Amino acid sequence: MAIALPPRQLILRTPREFIALRLPLRGITMAALLLLTLFIVSAVSLATGSYGVALGEVWETLRGVTISRAIDNVVWEFRFPRTICAALVGAMMALSGGVLQNATRNSLADPSLVGISQGAALAVVTLTVAFPELNSGLRPWIAFVGSVLVAAAIRALSHTRQGGSTIRFILMGIGLSAFISSITSILLTYGEIDRAMAALAWLAGSINAASWGDVWTLLGWTAVLFPPLLLLSRAMSALRFGEAAATGLGAPVAMVRNLQLVIAVGFAAIATSVVGPLGFVGLIAPHAAKRLAPAGMGLHLVLTALLGAVLVGLADLIGRAAFAPIQIPAGILTSLIGVPVFVLLLIRSRHSQSY
Repeated sequence: MAIALPPRQLILRTPREFIALRLPLRGITMAALLLLTLFIVSAVSLATGSYGVALGEVWETLRGVTISRAIDNVVWEFRFPRTICAALVGAMMALSGGVLQNATRNSLADPSLVGISQGAALAVVTLTVAFPELNSGLRPWIAFVGSVLVAAAIRALSHTRQGGSTIRFILMGIGLSAFISSITSILLTYGEIDRAMAALAWLAGSINAASWGDVWTLLGWTAVLFPPLLLLSRAMSALRFGEAAATGLGAPVAMVRNLQLVIAVGFAAIATSVVGPLGFVGLIAPHAAKRLAPAGMGLHLVLTALLGAVLVGLADLIGRAAFAPIQIPAGILTSLIGVPVFVLLLIRSRHSQSY
């Protein structure tokens, strides 16, 4: 008879045990491999484009050595912010999906599927088409408000006397997403042509126009939202066992669930406001992280963020290089990958009756 051996663990403790962590070695190994993969994808991305730059020249340029003014301009002003934005946006969308799945206890929850990204998109398109005179610096805040309103509407409409229903949450989100998309289409159809074209290019989920200002916006919001998420990871782990078990373990269920929704909405709204909607990243990355290395909630969130960064970085690289000089927006490629994955998850959910 085969005996299941416990996974190897790495235990970290501070001198007075203020912090004590037990981390599976497989999860740490996978995180290191994903970091290496992200580094390789980023390096190739910096060297790839209509203006060819060798990897050695990229490295020297990043070290501050000026090979030529043209290479400096291409690497520092165009490709480097674009590469960083792709990684940050991917991580934020992946974390949003992972947190939504934990908060709703539904493995099919995703910000682009349940309407949260569409709420941010509608808010930004309205700002672009109807109120172009407003400061574009308001875009993240407008997107956040749009996402919060949609999330609150879905939460209220999916609630029943017996409590929340995960399948109602998904179905209500899909319906509201379609309704919001129709309003967005009306704005694009009847708005001024130049504004509508600018909004349409943004809606494709393109990272082409990423700038250092976008990088600092994404970094700032990640620094605000990610640490509280890690602090909530223990309570989020308790919620995996259900509300009754989490309450018995002392977790403040209502507060944790509401904080999770706010953080998930924040990640999706800020990422969408910068590069537009990126479909299915929040669906693929959390499931892939579970398959790579089963781990506690904190390490699972780190793996999810790294997978999202690699996925969007790779999608942006393929979209730029596969049909050059034509550039395919990363959002189109993530949707092409995500739809088959979503269908597969639906089939598996039907067989296991997990929802």
